[in-house]
Amino acid sequence: MKLDLLCVGLTTLDVVGRPITEIPQNEGGRLIEQIACAPAGTAAGAACVAARLGLRAGVAGAIGSDLTGKFVRFALEDGGVDTSLLLTLEGYPTSTTILPIDHQGRRPTLHAPGAGSVPPLTDALMAAATDVRCLHYAAIGAPTFDGGPGEKLVAAAKAAGALVTCDLIAPRPDAKEELKRILPHVDWFLPSADEARFLTGIDDLQSAADAFIAMGAKNCVIKDGGRGAVMAVGELRGRLPAFDIKVVDTTTCGDSFCAGFITAHLKGLGNLEALKFAAATAAMVAQGLATYGKLESFQQVENAVKTLPVKEAAA
Repeated sequence: MKLDLLCVGLTTLDVVGRPITEIPQNEGGRLIEQIACAPAGTAAGAACVAARLGLRAGVAGAIGSDLTGKFVRFALEDGGVDTSLLLTLEGYPTSTTILPIDHQGRRPTLHAPGAGSVPPLTDALMAAATDVRCLHYAAIGAPTFDGGPGEKLVAAAKAAGALVTCDLIAPRPDAKEELKRILPHVDWFLPSADEARFLTGIDDLQSAADAFIAMGAKNCVIKDGGRGAVMAVGELRGRLPAFDIKVVDTTTCGDSFCAGFITAHLKGLGNLEALKFAAATAAMVAQGLATYGKLESFQQVENAVKTLPVKEAAA
């Protein structure tokens, strides 16, 4: 069955606990309220959320041959995600992240790299990219894709008629050169505010969004956390407000924003309505722990768009 969405990039296991405000000294211990674990990463996190919203979603990347990798594959498939393009790399551990969440949803990131950081570009992935409705290329920062292979993949998807969206694993020192290769093939570039400022050297996010348009992206939306998002969408410029919620965990909010936008767009919503749906998807995720948070369904998010209060009026 043809996929609606193929997410390419990082696959990890997230282990999340809250609330954690300090690490006990020596061998001391303390009780906390919640611990959760789930597949995550720029590819797997987005695919999980999109599948819960009703898309036929798949993930392309890599896990290790360890027990963690077996769990990640099981959890993805249990969530309705196609894993036929998720490779197991023998001798590698599975990328894993520990996230201690404080009372305000903030967290440091303790990441152990592994197979997820080096997903290979295979012939099967090249073929699949030309037979999907949307390719979410979230692999900028992967050394196996940077420098040419990633451009080959997104160019093939775009030439075949797919919608191409783009996010980053992490902005490596040469990421700006990689963006010059990738962005001319991208319909929607969806970086975070920190990434946008790092990549452009521009503090003003509207100007940064316009800089990415000048680099070749057709549209750019910069995710700015609790401050909403900044848009350079066709002739539309301005700030999309965030919804006013009680934040529990912001871990997968960026990936869920991407997944929500793609889902709404593929279901026929206009650009602005799809972006509101994306913000509401992230709001549902932020109210619980780990990749899914409190997210339940497309219908739940549709209702949230209509009922959740916003923090401010859109500019």
